[in-house]
Parts: sequence; structure tokens; C-alpha cells
Amino acid sequence: MAGHHPHDHGHDHHAHDAAAALKGAGPAFGFGIALNLAYVAAEVAAGLATGSVALLADAGHNLSDVLGLGLAWGAATLAARPASPRFTFGLGRSTILAALANAMILLVACGAILVEALRRLSTPADVPGDVVMLVAGIGVLINVGTALLFVRGQKTDLNQRGAYLHMMADAAISAAVVAAGLLILLTDWHWIDPVISLLVVALILRATWGLLKQSVAAALDGVPPQIDPLRVRASLLALPGVAAVHDLHIWPITTNQVAMTAHVVMPGGHPGDAALGTMARAMAHDFGIGHATFQIEDGLEACPAPCPVEAAFQEPA
Repeated sequence: MAGHHPHDHGHDHHAHDAAAALKGAGPAFGFGIALNLAYVAAEVAAGLATGSVALLADAGHNLSDVLGLGLAWGAATLAARPASPRFTFGLGRSTILAALANAMILLVACGAILVEALRRLSTPADVPGDVVMLVAGIGVLINVGTALLFVRGQKTDLNQRGAYLHMMADAAISAAVVAAGLLILLTDWHWIDPVISLLVVALILRATWGLLKQSVAAALDGVPPQIDPLRVRASLLALPGVAAVHDLHIWPITTNQVAMTAHVVMPGGHPGDAALGTMARAMAHDFGIGHATFQIEDGLEACPAPCPVEAAFQEPA
């Protein structure tokens, strides 16, 4: 029996990749935070001056985005720090915790917006549609501009992709507020303002639910959704000399790095470092698993029969 991790240098490579991604993303996060924070202040002032709950709802959402960008930036900074004897995987898991915190912040923001919108439905306020259109129109430009800061990074980094998609969604929400202002101008129906606020809440909740599920699953070391553990196991079983695979574990280290461990039964004995390197490269190429550790066994004695892990993998999905 032998345990082997053929990808030590690969782990250093991933740390360098994270540092490089942060170097490019840092200015984007900083500029995006400053731009959106200034807009939130202007939007709150306009919402209070006009009595528009739609503007205040959008401001609350944009404030949660500022907090989200700040959390993502801080998490990316921590993730770029090297591993230590105490934190042997580094601090990359902070990106997962940041995603979970973002989801909770959005849920709190939705609750506050919902309460105010329902109150305004019973007593609609006179809202100047032209001011609402102007302020929300500026928001469309700012959100699109912030999203463009992450266009390049979002192709390779999940943290930046989340920021990109969130800001594009915000642009769409601000556009909905523009539409509310136009409808108020055309119809003088001021109840449209809180109704649009409820629509904003629904859109936020829809996006947040997915983020919450994914971040909770990641925090609980769930297999990333893009990886099928049955396919990983089948891929290992298809390798020459492999008779069985048990105790297969796959979990996210960060939002863009995945680790796995597996006990691989090879009756012919240890295949050598070169063969294990090939196995690790196959996991990285086929499944995006960059940190693979294999324990080689020459028989099934190490896994009690019936092996509970093996049985779990045979259950219907």
C-alpha cells in the first residue's frame, strides 16, 4: 500500500495563478467599488428627495453589490497568500465564505425592500418619473461599465465571473426602474413604483437562491456542480491496472480550485511516479481537478466488504 501525491508543483502553480489573477483584478475591484459607492450615495439622496421606493430599492441592492465586491476583493487577496504550516491549503476557502456572506447580505436587503414596497403599495407616494428615469439611467451606465472591468478575468476566474454576471444583472434591474419612471410619466400611476420594487426583489431572490445553494454546498465540501463524481470514478477505473476505486472524495479548495483524494486498488503494485503523474494530469484536463492525491493499494483488504463508499456510488442519483 502506498500513498502518493504526484502534483506538488502543480499546487504551487495554482497559487501563482491566483496571485496573477489578483494582480489584474485588484484595480478592477477597487475602481468598481468606488464608482458604485458614489452612485449609491446619489441614488439614496434622490430616492429620499423624491419618495421613490424603487430608487431606494435599487440603492439597497447596489449597496449590497458594493459589499459583495469588497468581500470578493478581500477573499481574493487572502486566496493569493501562500500556504502555511497552519493553513496547508492557504486561505483560498475565504472566497467560498465570501460568496456565502454575499448571499446572506442580499437576502437581508430583499427583506428590507419588500417591507417598504408593501407599505408603499397601500399608500402610494407621488414620484417624479423624470428624476427616477435619470438616476436609474445613470445606474445602467455605471453597472455596465463596472461589468466591463471583469470581462477578461471572468473567462478564467469564478470569483470575477460572479462579479461580472452580478453587475450585468444590476444593469437590467436599473433598466426596469427606468421603465417604471417612464410609465409614471405616461400614466401618472404612482403605484407602479412599489410594484417595480417587488419585481426587483423577485429578480434578486432568484439569483440569490442559486448563489446561496452553491455557496452552502461548497462550504460543506460538496462536489462542485460542474464535476460528475461517477464519471471521475469511471475514468479512474478505466486506467490500466486499476481493479477498484474507493474512498473517493472531491471538494472545492476555493471558488476556482478543486481537490480530490482516492484509494486506487492496483493488484500489480505501485505503477511508478510517471503513471501517477499521468493520472493527475488526466484529472486536471478532463475534470478541472488541479490537486489530486492517490493512495495506491495492491488489494481490497484496506476497504471492508461491502465498502460503504462504493455502495454509495452505486445508488441512483
